[in-house]
Amino acid sequence: MDTALPRRHIVKAACPHDCPDTCALDITVEDGRAVAVRGGDMPFTAGTLCTKVARYLDRTYAPSRILYPMKRTGRKGEGRFTRISWDEALDTIAARFSAIAAEDPQQILPVSYAGTMGLVNFAAMDRRFFHRLGATLLERTLCSSAGKAGVKITLGGSVGSDPEQVEHAGLIIIWGSNPVTSNLHFWSRCQQAKRRGAKLVAIDPRRSETAEKCDLHLAPLPGTDAALALAMMHVIVGEKLTDDDYIAQHTLGYAELAARVREWTPQRAAAVCGIGAADIAGLAREYAATRKAMIRINHGLQRHAGGGMAVRTITCLPALTGAWREPAGGMLLMTSDFYGMNHRALERPDLLRGKPRTINIAALGDALTAADPPVKAAYVYNNNPVAVCPDSRKVIAGFARGDLFTVVHEIFQTDTADYADILLPATTQLEHTDIHKSYGHFYVQASRPAIAPLGEAKPNAEVFRLLAARMGFGEPCFRDSDEDLCRQALQSAAPAMQGIDWDTLKARGWQRLNVPAAPFADGGFPTPSGKCEFYSETAKALGFDPLPGYTPPREGPTSNPELAKRHPLAFISPPHRHFLNSSFANLDFALQDAGVPTLEIHPDDASARGIAEDAEVRVFNGRGEYTLRARITDRVRHGVVSAPSVWWKKLSPDGRNANELTSQAIADMGGATTYYDCLVEVARTNLPSKAQTDEPGQQH
Repeated sequence: MDTALPRRHIVKAACPHDCPDTCALDITVEDGRAVAVRGGDMPFTAGTLCTKVARYLDRTYAPSRILYPMKRTGRKGEGRFTRISWDEALDTIAARFSAIAAEDPQQILPVSYAGTMGLVNFAAMDRRFFHRLGATLLERTLCSSAGKAGVKITLGGSVGSDPEQVEHAGLIIIWGSNPVTSNLHFWSRCQQAKRRGAKLVAIDPRRSETAEKCDLHLAPLPGTDAALALAMMHVIVGEKLTDDDYIAQHTLGYAELAARVREWTPQRAAAVCGIGAADIAGLAREYAATRKAMIRINHGLQRHAGGGMAVRTITCLPALTGAWREPAGGMLLMTSDFYGMNHRALERPDLLRGKPRTINIAALGDALTAADPPVKAAYVYNNNPVAVCPDSRKVIAGFARGDLFTVVHEIFQTDTADYADILLPATTQLEHTDIHKSYGHFYVQASRPAIAPLGEAKPNAEVFRLLAARMGFGEPCFRDSDEDLCRQALQSAAPAMQGIDWDTLKARGWQRLNVPAAPFADGGFPTPSGKCEFYSETAKALGFDPLPGYTPPREGPTSNPELAKRHPLAFISPPHRHFLNSSFANLDFALQDAGVPTLEIHPDDASARGIAEDAEVRVFNGRGEYTLRARITDRVRHGVVSAPSVWWKKLSPDGRNANELTSQAIADMGGATTYYDCLVEVARTNLPSKAQTDEPGQQH
């Protein structure tokens, strides 16, 4: 740390977590210790933080942090370790990796995701290391890849409206999103819009904290959103509520789209979605009549068999009505592709040795138990796969293998860390340098270390530099510092990135991209045609329907009626408001607020099963089961149960969580997980247990 700094000073940083807000942070430091975390002055987040990050010091200074390298002394899964030196840890890892790589480097698997979103510690030195090693490539698909693929077909990339403009909207449709808990600063602008007279509509199978505060809530069955969007287009096209000039100038394939949506009457969609036809038609008319209409999509609606097509279909709506003309109109899933970060410079794919295979993290359980050649070493970082990956029993069976050498680099001893052979201490955001883009606004941010690393904790990038040296990787890129990496990220010719530089970011904390308030008012979409593509040759070339359509859930009464008879309830596991995926889910303040794992069940579904409020219930299917406390509520619609997640298994009453039930099956696009395409049954735990042998069909 800089010894010239005053005793008390403020350091600019950014929240690293997997959230669209990517908040600016001001860290107050006194005598080398962080004493306060407050919101910074970046315009989108404007000085406010969520309740979790406002208590970030509880995370950094938690007594349960891992502070020293350790090696396993008990059986895998027991979580018993003894302290070792960094030299011993690095030498052990390098020796094991070298021996395995000499046989076949594809037998080494990185297992990472988005535990930190800063580019230095998310995807830079680690990618260089595994590329140079020739390890298996990991397809990271747990959250958003279906939606990204869908919006890319229609718009050309992960682009959309400026979320800062939503406060000026007249109608806001919040579709598959709960911004009260997961997009706080977008929600604050929605409230401003409402005070100015805007109407807020929530589309969600569950009456979420957000839906509670909206003017209208539609609750379609999970996985049926595309049918709803097609019926809205049926009304807009059929009643000539379109912006014909915008369509003529800035879209492709309108005639084909009009023919497709003709068959999707509100009555047909109502039967699919389980909502009223009049509600669908009414929303379509109101949407088309409101010039400043914004649709905010989030990732929940794309976690099913037709997730990519659902996002692709919804994304067509603003071009039909010309809503893109207005800064407060249009649609937003992610802003990621407005950034022109130089990912090639960071990740160095040119270092790749040979043509290694790719494994999809959605099927991690299968990869760890049945891959050929087998996975003999796993390096886990930025991820807690035992808790968060689908089909947990298979994931655990893989990590429990005696012949699998597992390294876990972590802040806390997670469910996954209990299976490590070598456990390494990681830094928190307050202890390292990073650079951040966002998937929910238009700002680049620098994050500077506020304090020295606690104990012997090291950032991801530093550990991979040390391992590269241990393994004799002589390329100069393995000696790049964290600041070198930040500067390389900004080496971009993209117009949006011009004028953004590392020195300014360090001093100010943030800079806005050069993107206009209404990016597609005059078209200019990043598609091959430059237009919003209702009909997509790109989709056709990829083997998809070139037009918007509807794919039913894989586990549902239409596609699998026999399964639906045995397991008639659709199971969803949205984020718990006190957790962020599995982050914060071990901290005392979050656990005290969360209480116990609960299952929300509609009164009619509870009554039919003899379930009382607060009863212990087991929710089960052919993949597994776990126990929760029943919360009888009409917040979930009839036929749907909801378990706010993700709980650490070892902190749950029965040592299990929602991913006992979820499937390794993938969505239509992007190789994405299908967490919300999941049928279950629910019963009181005092009933005799019935062995479950019917494994729902899966596609891996």
